[in-house]
Amino acid sequence: MTTSLKKLREFHGLTQQQVAERVGITKGYYSLIENGKRGKNGPSYDLATKIAEVFDMKPDDIFLEK
Repeated sequence: MTTSLKKLREFHGLTQQQVAERVGITKGYYSLIENGKRGKNGPSYDLATKIAEVFDMKPDDIFLEK
């Protein structure tokens, strides 16, 4: 991932639980995404979009390698 989800989340003062609730997934599943253990392609585009919205960003800025 280009942008660290953990750094973004901490910058916004959110917990993993808070982000997970906002996008409609479990904390455990969000943790896997944040730690890059959700497969080499990351989350689905729909889920990536929801996560990016939490941080007021575009999904490509977070999940697309540049």
